[in-house]
Amino acid sequence: MSKVDAHHHVWDLTVREQSWMVGPELDPIRRNFSLEDLAPLAVAADVSATVLVQTVGLVEETVEFLELAAGNDLVAGVVGWVDLTADDIGDVLDGLLARPDGSYLKAIRHQVHDEPDVDWLLRPDVQRGLAAVASAGLAYDLLTKTPHLPAAIQTARNLPELTFVVDHISKPVIGEPLSPWASHLRELASLPNVTCKLSGMVTEAPWTTWKPSDLQPYADVVLDSFGPDRVMFGSDWPVCLLAATYAEVAETAQTLTAALTPTDQEAVFAGTATRTYNL
Repeated sequence: MSKVDAHHHVWDLTVREQSWMVGPELDPIRRNFSLEDLAPLAVAADVSATVLVQTVGLVEETVEFLELAAGNDLVAGVVGWVDLTADDIGDVLDGLLARPDGSYLKAIRHQVHDEPDVDWLLRPDVQRGLAAVASAGLAYDLLTKTPHLPAAIQTARNLPELTFVVDHISKPVIGEPLSPWASHLRELASLPNVTCKLSGMVTEAPWTTWKPSDLQPYADVVLDSFGPDRVMFGSDWPVCLLAATYAEVAETAQTLTAALTPTDQEAVFAGTATRTYNL
């Protein structure tokens, strides 16, 4: 089965620092990662298309990623960044989409989980920005943790015309009780305009001792709540390398979805991402 990896990154530290990369525990990924590094890993895992996701809050990175996508057969879409609070967000989005490589822009993301205000999404200027994302025909990736989920739920209710994609199942701490994360996620899943990435779990578990069975209860909540038609696989490479290789992440995702029918597995590993991001 040919797969879509709906979530990965690249960065070049000679171009800019990654401001989120703080602390010695991140030293294993404190180097450059390119599409050329990813390509053989993707081939080995039967991944034929990917979605390249922003890492910093700069439109310049989004432009660079669109150029990368246009020059590489592996990347089918880009999740970029724009300032949701900017008065000219509509013009910025129009400018990006009007570029020769603008068709690769599929969604926008902001590091909401880094905002001190857990209700940041509900700010009037942010809501206006999200409405502009919807008007541009793009989706919006939700990078949140459990405390941000109530605001995410209300935001998805406020903007039924906007497709939301929950990154990394909203980053529950693996090993801690499922509640309140699970109840919030189920409420979010009750809204038809929300999908979820089965991604980012290995780095929310103990990096050196995790096993697939530790992740299974969380994956089951996601699959039961959203259904396979609204769940998509993502590697979160190269961040995943802190806890697992690309191959291990891909194999673990197969294990976590082993109880699904072949049709439902195809949705998780290709169909949902293809449809949601219009790849």
